[in-house]
Amino acid sequence: MTSTQIGVAIAAVVLVCWLVGAYNRLVSLRNVLVERFAAVDALCRSRHALIERQVALLATALAGARPRLDALHAAARQADAARAGAQARPTLANAVTSLRVAEEILADARSRLPVQTMAGDELADINAGLAGDDASLTFARREFNAAVGEYNAAVQQFPTVLVAWLFGFRVGGML
Repeated sequence: MTSTQIGVAIAAVVLVCWLVGAYNRLVSLRNVLVERFAAVDALCRSRHALIERQVALLATALAGARPRLDALHAAARQADAARAGAQARPTLANAVTSLRVAEEILADARSRLPVQTMAGDELADINAGLAGDDASLTFARREFNAAVGEYNAAVQQFPTVLVAWLFGFRVGGML
């Protein structure tokens, strides 16, 4: 072998090692993103169950607020459907954006619900659970968004962008 052939072989080995390293880094960052979404998913499921209980409990106590309860129930179902879609592909920006929009609609519907204090201890427990889930969900969203930011930075970084393009890694969406 000539020195030119050795130089080309070394350059090829370095290039292949870099490609493998860049691919592994992208896969690792995507896996972290999926893990962070799992926490968001679990909290959304828990909150959805609590909202369903809240609507059922308040349906009898607030007969005059039936349209608001129906709106809350519909928003909760929409958010749950968006959550299920995002769960299937948490790295897909459109799915995560749909979840974010559905969460905003749900927050608006929850804010329009009249304050209710006469339903007893069960409602107080549900409200406390919802408050806890909301606080935990805020933290989980921050963690997810941080993972998405790191993943997006890696996907857009040159020359890793070439590996991302080659293997179908796309920019993710934030909650």
